Amino acid sequence: MALPRESASSSVPNDLEPFWMPFTSNRAFKARPRLLSGAKDMHYFTPDGRKILDASAGLWCTNAGHNRAPIVAAIQSQAAEMDFSPTFQFGHPKAFELASRIAQLAPGDLDHVFFCNSGSEAVDTALKIALAYHAVRGNASRVRLIGRERGYHGVGFGGISVGGMVANRKQFGVALAGADHLQTTYNRAEQAYSVGEPEWGAHLADELDRLVALHDASTIAAVIVEPVSGSTAVLPPPKGYLKRLRQICDKHGILLIFDEVITGYGRLGHAFAAERYDVVPDMITFAKGITSGSVPMGGVIARKGIHDAFMKGPDHAIELFHGYTYSAHPLACAAGLATLDLYRDEDLFARAKKMEPIWAQAAMGLKGLPNVLDIRTVGLMAGIDLASKPDAVGLRGYQALENAFHDHDIMFRISGDAIAMSPPLIVTEAQIGEIFDKVAAVIKQVA
Repeated sequence: MALPRESASSSVPNDLEPFWMPFTSNRAFKARPRLLSGAKDMHYFTPDGRKILDASAGLWCTNAGHNRAPIVAAIQSQAAEMDFSPTFQFGHPKAFELASRIAQLAPGDLDHVFFCNSGSEAVDTALKIALAYHAVRGNASRVRLIGRERGYHGVGFGGISVGGMVANRKQFGVALAGADHLQTTYNRAEQAYSVGEPEWGAHLADELDRLVALHDASTIAAVIVEPVSGSTAVLPPPKGYLKRLRQICDKHGILLIFDEVITGYGRLGHAFAAERYDVVPDMITFAKGITSGSVPMGGVIARKGIHDAFMKGPDHAIELFHGYTYSAHPLACAAGLATLDLYRDEDLFARAKKMEPIWAQAAMGLKGLPNVLDIRTVGLMAGIDLASKPDAVGLRGYQALENAFHDHDIMFRISGDAIAMSPPLIVTEAQIGEIFDKVAAVIKQVA
């Protein structure tokens, strides 16, 4: 049988134009590409053989480091054994094993895991569960969802509705009707150069009482927040803020969802940020670190009472009309189990906690460099605000990203003119020094 004219054999491997890249300045990238072709532990490798220090754990996700042998072996073994298994009305053992392992890590009675494939899907899943939960309990009027300014909850229509990043919302018109937002917890005048959780700002949780007074509690289904806002360049919660939010939600019968897609699996020195902040939310969303970025996977961990509210009616009936073809994909489950083994065997969560003060001290060493307006650290995360260039917001940040890769062999994230960093949890003290030496050079270069 003749091959189509546009067969694989006629493709152009170095043609950059067909790939419409996500969250990327496509024209600038394709004019001067930043290509990666290999990875191991703390580094990426370019096609021309340069070694790039990864200061962002890929995309906040390779917590155990790149291409770890046990994870690779688990994926290869599973692919040879069974490529795919449906989880609609069928199941495979690793899905149940992984759910059990995750539930054991989660605090309190967060005992039930619903799998999906990304953080965006996890958020939309949690929002749907929240709406359905109130409906099955006879409170169908609770349909309003509350997010927070400067929050990021993925790119589904639910996620952008409760998200608070302007650029992610303005192109797409009205998403979910009725979503509202708490104010951001960040105030530079009160919190500049905070190490860990800022002292100022717990009272900002009281904004939820105002929204309840505006909308009435009987219309509000859930509040969703990131314990630490990552995508807007690391905004730690003020001391006591999350506990106060939990108290207000309890008072009004509102579900509290922690979006831990970034903070989950060791980023803050614990399995979940909920443990660090001694707060048990009603649901936790996760993704990224569950497989150390090796295979797409996400999910929602729900409290027992939420799960059990659905378990009524005829035994043969579907309780929740939601799911994805690739929920609990066998390769993802195998990767997840191997990743959790690595976290346990190498005690990486405790290691991150031990490295936190070393990381913070190195980050604060950048204070006083040209155009540095603020530095924030918590766990193994750091955000560095740079002053914008006149009439060119975001240009200094982009130049920092580009120069870091091409001139200093380091990769980090940017959000506008802010630099965000979150290295793999295997980072050494020497590599922390190397990261911040390189970042200092980049900041001076774009002054």
